[in-house]
Amino acid sequence: MTALERFLRYSSFDTQSDEGSETIPSTEKQKVLGDLLCRELEEMGMERPHMDEKGYVYAWLPASPGKEDLPTIALIAHMDTVPRVPGRGVKARVVTYTGGDLVLNEEKGLVTAVADFPDLALHVGKELVVTDGTTLLGADDKAGVAEILTAMETLLAHPEWTHGRVAVCLTPDEEIGRGADYVDLEKLGAEFGYTVDGGPLGALEYENFNAASGEVTVHGVNIHPGEGKNKMKNASLIAAELIAMVPSAESPAHTEGYEGFYHLSTMTGDESEARLSWLIRDHDRTSFENRKKRLLAIGDYLNGVYGPGTVTVEIEDSYYNMKEKIAPYPQLLDWARNAFRAVGVEPWDLPIRGGTDGAKLSFMGLPCPNLSTGGFHFYGVNEYIPVESLYKMTDMLVELVREVDKMIKTEKV
Repeated sequence: MTALERFLRYSSFDTQSDEGSETIPSTEKQKVLGDLLCRELEEMGMERPHMDEKGYVYAWLPASPGKEDLPTIALIAHMDTVPRVPGRGVKARVVTYTGGDLVLNEEKGLVTAVADFPDLALHVGKELVVTDGTTLLGADDKAGVAEILTAMETLLAHPEWTHGRVAVCLTPDEEIGRGADYVDLEKLGAEFGYTVDGGPLGALEYENFNAASGEVTVHGVNIHPGEGKNKMKNASLIAAELIAMVPSAESPAHTEGYEGFYHLSTMTGDESEARLSWLIRDHDRTSFENRKKRLLAIGDYLNGVYGPGTVTVEIEDSYYNMKEKIAPYPQLLDWARNAFRAVGVEPWDLPIRGGTDGAKLSFMGLPCPNLSTGGFHFYGVNEYIPVESLYKMTDMLVELVREVDKMIKTEKV
């Protein structure tokens, strides 16, 4: 089965995770795809394919005879799709893009406009996988799943291509930040890993934001407006003061690349109480710590103005920049770059303006950069992936697995 055939098949499964659920996995429907993947892994001849009670799928490609001493590499992708975009009834199809606006749904007048998505111009004459414009596509990360499984099937079909042991792990709940939480690293048995969960073809990601969440509560004093002078303490207005004291130019709308930000994600309130939820992000650890201190200092200042206990600021770290855990293992990046070049793709380093399971796994003890899948515009109905990218990434993963053997041979010589 080709990577395209697999991807079209997997995209038909509704696997949205649910951030409001306390179950593991957050939705049972993710296990339906997990069952299918276990059957496919078994049919192709992978070792011990199974899904555990938490919905994590595991399987292993045995090392070639005589290559058992090579490090075990893990390939990791996630089965779930993002909760807040329609994910049921995905109608994925292949179209040949001839230029101009790409019509997704003629009846409903839904298009992917070049003016809004200029990267389309790079794909004139190519086959693209798209939807009918009413749902996401699910290339994040069913493309990664399809590429990994097809690469494993390819290696099994070519025993003459020597390689070390490969561990495969397909996770639920990545889109709600829980994908790495229950990966059994001892069972996985890998020295290094790669998540296959990135965007455009050739991207190599090994830097991500340090991340924290800040929960701000403002306690006010409400009283009839007619007698409010020197008595009312309006929580919503104090919250507005706090927002105004956070640098407005340091928000997602005004930052890019390595620039950090404060992001106000939700706000509720009245005169008696107001609540603000902030995301704090920065690639640089020192700047990250300073951002947290600044939010705390704003809270302290407002307590000095309106009285102790008026504002509470609670900050919790979410994840850290995986670069510090990957830097001691530069061979991981060399292997990936060599594998990309072996299939005619020039790799390019991309700092992640977000998080990745690779970051969590790296801090759990599995150094784990992130690789492209080839897709564009995840989390939206204009998502697409070139068919060529599905094939190229499959070939790249095959070369990556073989590259470990080649590089270590060279080092020994």
